[in-house]
Amino acid sequence: MTALSVSTSSAVSLRADALVVGVAKGPKGLVVAPGAEAVVEAFEGKLAEVLTTLGATGAEGETVKLPAPAGTKAPLVLAVGLGPAPEGAFGAEELRRAAGAAARALAGAKKVALALPAASADEVEAVALGGLLGAYSFGSYKGEVAKAPVAELVLLVERKASKDAKAAVERAVAVGEEMNRARDLVNTAPNDLNPKSFAAIAQAAGKEHGLKVEVLDEKALAKGGYGGILGVGAGSANPPRLVKVAYTHPKAKASLAFVGKGITYDSGGISLKPAGHNETMKCDMAGAAAVFAAVVAAKRLGLQVNVTAWLALAENMPSGSATRPGDVLRMYGGKTVEVLNTDAEGRLVLADAIVRAGEEQPDVIVDVATLTGAMVLALGNRTFGVMSNDEALRTRLHETADAVGEPSWPMPLPAHLRKGMVESTVADLANMGERMGGGLVAGLFLQEFVAEGTAWAHLDIAGPAFNEGGPHGYTPKGGTASAVRTLVRFAEDTAAGA
Repeated sequence: MTALSVSTSSAVSLRADALVVGVAKGPKGLVVAPGAEAVVEAFEGKLAEVLTTLGATGAEGETVKLPAPAGTKAPLVLAVGLGPAPEGAFGAEELRRAAGAAARALAGAKKVALALPAASADEVEAVALGGLLGAYSFGSYKGEVAKAPVAELVLLVERKASKDAKAAVERAVAVGEEMNRARDLVNTAPNDLNPKSFAAIAQAAGKEHGLKVEVLDEKALAKGGYGGILGVGAGSANPPRLVKVAYTHPKAKASLAFVGKGITYDSGGISLKPAGHNETMKCDMAGAAAVFAAVVAAKRLGLQVNVTAWLALAENMPSGSATRPGDVLRMYGGKTVEVLNTDAEGRLVLADAIVRAGEEQPDVIVDVATLTGAMVLALGNRTFGVMSNDEALRTRLHETADAVGEPSWPMPLPAHLRKGMVESTVADLANMGERMGGGLVAGLFLQEFVAEGTAWAHLDIAGPAFNEGGPHGYTPKGGTASAVRTLVRFAEDTAAGA
């Protein structure tokens, strides 16, 4: 795990393996970002000129290395692009991406100093979080890793801002480490991460951080009537689990329930996925990983709000005991669902968990799921959809996601799309509806299980949860921890009375 610290030392006097500065595209050429004044002076004012000669443009994520000048304790300077130079301060997301790109480019270094814009606590937090996320590496299954992540990142700040900077770094560490925990879970092979082992990880985290964890195994699920979770897990040798992870604060005035889809592997079941569509389906538990990480982060931050995560865990496999298309499941709470497609399983486990979460009468329920390919077709690989039975809540979540740098888009729940689901001739609902607008149909299905009067929102993170392309900014290949920052900020704002 990469260590993070704050220093008020001059950039040129701190001993490190590399020194990072920011550069941007100015109207008249390359400009050096604030925070690197001492480095510019060490280059006798010609740092931008030298970098331009080396081909630097300041483009977002671009990295250029050059030897440090005499008198600088670090032997290497890395200039990272921030994109177009703004009229005012650089945005938090630009700083996060730059710090992340720099940390990735310097993998193998033991100590890296970041001389990036850090005049405010928000800027410090952005640089710290971006650096920590960019330094992430998952090497659990590799005998030899080519380059280890940066061992230590040192943020350079002015002495007068050091107290606020330390608090900002502490927050970044809490959020960043939990995001990296979620990434680890998503990246873990499905033969190692199944419902039982995921539940054990939650129990261990609960013990470490003082969270209350309850686990319902297959016997307890059967006794309680959780037909959705049991139906999805019926074909697997690894039985399902429903895990409750609760954080309570003695001064809390509001309570939140975060519900996560946790399909530890999704073959599609009897409605088997074709080759080319199942190789990355270990990531189908990213929603459960996100809500789990968010509640642990809330505890670490000491937020004055009660937050409960519900992890609906199952493995969707075909076998002689698997649920068949045409089967009818009796869900938790009593509704019946005709299963028309066993590959529309996420909504089934979520439905049970949403009903159970609603019994505790939270102020808001937010579910998070890699739910539909339709949402990826609609919004692409980097944006998640936001649906809700409350327009103000949908707007708030969209704005919260935007504020923390997670692209999202508000999506509707058109009433006319409900018709196809409720026309089952044998059950209260079918788990499929009209093909067009499939992501919206899935949201409408989940809404059927929300208690009347309860504010609820659904985040479909199918696109951004797992990056199959190359790394960019602070985003690695593989699990991304999508939605964790949105949930944590949402909890923070709720604690503050928003």
